Amino acid sequence: MSMAVQNILYIGARPDLHNFLIGNNALFNVSTAENSLAAINFLKQHPQLDAILCDLYLPGMNALEIYKLLHVQQIHISTPFIIFSENKSVKFKEDAFRLRVSDFFESLPKAEDLHFRISTLINYFALDKNNLPAEQPKREYNIPWNKRLFDIVVSFTALLMLSPFLLLVMIAIRLESKGKVYYTSKRVGTGYRIFDFYKLRSMRVGADSALQSLKHLNQYEAEADKEKQEETDKCPRCAQLPDGEMCSQPLYKEGERICEFWYYELKKKKGNATFIKIKDDPRVTKVGKFIRNTSIDELPQLLNVLKGDMSIVGNRPLPLYEAEMLTSDDWSERFMGPAGITGLWQVEKRGKKGAMSEEERKALDNQYARTYSFWGDIMLIMRTVPALFQKENV
Repeated sequence: MSMAVQNILYIGARPDLHNFLIGNNALFNVSTAENSLAAINFLKQHPQLDAILCDLYLPGMNALEIYKLLHVQQIHISTPFIIFSENKSVKFKEDAFRLRVSDFFESLPKAEDLHFRISTLINYFALDKNNLPAEQPKREYNIPWNKRLFDIVVSFTALLMLSPFLLLVMIAIRLESKGKVYYTSKRVGTGYRIFDFYKLRSMRVGADSALQSLKHLNQYEAEADKEKQEETDKCPRCAQLPDGEMCSQPLYKEGERICEFWYYELKKKKGNATFIKIKDDPRVTKVGKFIRNTSIDELPQLLNVLKGDMSIVGNRPLPLYEAEMLTSDDWSERFMGPAGITGLWQVEKRGKKGAMSEEERKALDNQYARTYSFWGDIMLIMRTVPALFQKENV
């Protein structure tokens, strides 16, 4: 008897697992997403899936964190979620079943067995519509009505009053350098939603393509490099144990045996800095420097506010390459608050001595997501105006 083809999403980049699924196209119709951000956006756009198959280890976050995030956001909570691990991991397996993950494989099963398991889980979920982890509360992402009303009134009024001034600024930008006077980029805002972000152009045309050659000037990268220099070759916890023993589950990296704890420590230290900030950026034009220092380049974002993509006050929406590195449990909370033009970290740090560290910035973003309120936003706006005249450009 022929088996029905199952529509599945594979999250990961393991060649053996990918080839296994693609090679059994009589059983599986496979869509792929190599990282958590791509997966979340795919799942939002495709409500009909038979199963989600996910590598345990992914860039930015692991499979358990993706599973928890999907349940927090109420996305595909009744779709079987199956984790695949290349190595045995007792701790992760115990955590997976405690969270009620559908299944956890430490080796590749037979294609027919996987198909049967998914079919069984589909039938189970059909009988149990309330299959939610008890400790995962539902989080809503709707902007409060008073905050939304404030955003509409302020953004519309400001655009109306500032339109003559904006026209003069656009003419100045165009006279200094050829190209469009504005630019749009894809940004990630509340609940990992991607939208078109508007800004006046402050850099020369082709600035994005020159970013790779300027990475050595990134202030956040310098901090990451300092951490790399301090790392040692051996796990300090394993060094205190008898020869051959490891402080955590053994893994293999480039053929060498390494403990799970030290593998993740090295991965964190060797990762590139999440945020990009270049002091005295050579890509910035003269007019661009002025509109940046005065935050005039941010004014087109009032259109984003009017559309509902952003709020006047909130956490800055991030470029895709930054957001992909901020999806772990520690930092995903920043995306559970409104995206905005100005926010807590811009006001707290502007004008103060010393560059803001990556950890400080993420901590302030999380703090805002936990504590934002309408009157708190009004206070931040009142603090933003004098902050604009500080020298530090954040």
